[in-house]
Amino acid sequence: MKYNRNQIKETVEGLGYKYFKTGVLNVNIIGIRNSDTNGKVTNKFDDTMTISYIDNDMNWQYFEYNCTTDPGDDHVDNPMMEKGTAILKPGQYPKSHKIRLHAGKYTALGQQNNVKVYRDANKDGVYDYNEDTVDEGIFGINIHRATALSGKTSTYVDRWSAGCQVIASNEDWHEFLNICQEARSEWSNNFTYTLITSNDIKCANERNNGVTC
Repeated sequence: MKYNRNQIKETVEGLGYKYFKTGVLNVNIIGIRNSDTNGKVTNKFDDTMTISYIDNDMNWQYFEYNCTTDPGDDHVDNPMMEKGTAILKPGQYPKSHKIRLHAGKYTALGQQNNVKVYRDANKDGVYDYNEDTVDEGIFGINIHRATALSGKTSTYVDRWSAGCQVIASNEDWHEFLNICQEARSEWSNNFTYTLITSNDIKCANERNNGVTC
């Protein structure tokens, strides 16, 4: 594990976001963008998807998976829109997703409410987190898997993401999806997605140690 549940909880709450602490299967779906890349387009699954919740025995559960929260180099080099490829902006997006088909093909978490994205159009191999380019709307920023092959894990993002949040391992994906499906039966088909950065977690840790980030 790269992180632990308390780190995630403290970071999310420190940013002023909601972390669900009551109710069985009231899931917290939180992506962590890897700040160590300094915005470079690595084309790798070097970010982290986490899900945490209280189970039926009233115990906390926490899982994390290798993922990408960034578009792959295919879409950075060849944006689907003239104004640039979409890069999800960190933030909390209440009821942003629901379980439905991804691209009409397989079950995933599809975007149903507005999110904010940066638009990167200059094709320079670095993600541009420019506030002047922020675009808000429904852009198909889904949460889905990479490889369809059972037991396999994708190595390179390539065309798997044009801004979607994508889990690399097929096995990890099915574990994640099964939890979400159980949560839907307990609550409703509305999922809040929160995206933070590894620097956010580092700053939260430093604040706990009395250091100003």
